[in-house]
Amino acid sequence: AVGETGLDYYYDFSDRGRQQALFRRHLQLCGAVGRPVVVHIRDAFDDAFAAVADVGLPAGGVVHCFTGGQAELERALALGFDISLSGIATFKTAKDLRAAIPHIPLDRLHIETDAPYLAPVPHRGKRCEPAMVVDTARGVAALRGEDPAALAAATRANTVRLFGLPAS
Repeated sequence: AVGETGLDYYYDFSDRGRQQALFRRHLQLCGAVGRPVVVHIRDAFDDAFAAVADVGLPAGGVVHCFTGGQAELERALALGFDISLSGIATFKTAKDLRAAIPHIPLDRLHIETDAPYLAPVPHRGKRCEPAMVVDTARGVAALRGEDPAALAAATRANTVRLFGLPAS
């Protein structure tokens, strides 16, 4: 995979035009080497999606730590992205995200940590550890009305598919 790459306008530490140019080059690299892209988008959905619409996503990709609502979800899926959810999915304050989660197709869903950040409930405010992905998966399964074990199996299969990993 190429990435994590993308656009982050939250802190505004980097020139937006430069971020956009470099992001487009990373997307072009993905096409040239036939690898998926792992995309970070923070306060920049419109510009990130415009770049992908322009350059393309020939080998697929995933929006890491997705924070959008239904509109952003629909746009990401239409562009060919898979969606990865972090501990934010368990935060009661993430209302738009939580409302969109049941609409993510199961075959396009991934679960992650953003360790050491964004620990899921019931660990919120603590240092996030990789083992806490189980709590995120449980929270996502509850929002979707799915069995956590079935969700875990599906997201594992999605990761194997997207990144071309061995199935065993």
